[in-house]
Amino acid sequence: MDEELHSPARRLIELRMAHAELDGRIDAAALQQPLDELGLRRLKKQRLVLRDEIARLEAACDPDEPA
Repeated sequence: MDEELHSPARRLIELRMAHAELDGRIDAAALQQPLDELGLRRLKKQRLVLRDEIARLEAACDPDEPA
C-alpha cells in the first residue's frame, strides 16, 4: 500500500492536477485589472517547472523502444 502512495504514476497524477490548477489561476490572473504582470510571470514559471517535471517522469515511466 505504501508503494502505491509514492509511485511514479501517482506523482504524475498529482503533478498534472497541480498543473491544471495553475492553468486556472493563470487564466484568472490574466483577467484581473490592473494586471499583475510579475505575479502572472511567477505563475507561468511555476507551471513551466511542473510541465518539465511531468515530462521527466513520463520519460522515466515509458520504457525505451528497441531500435
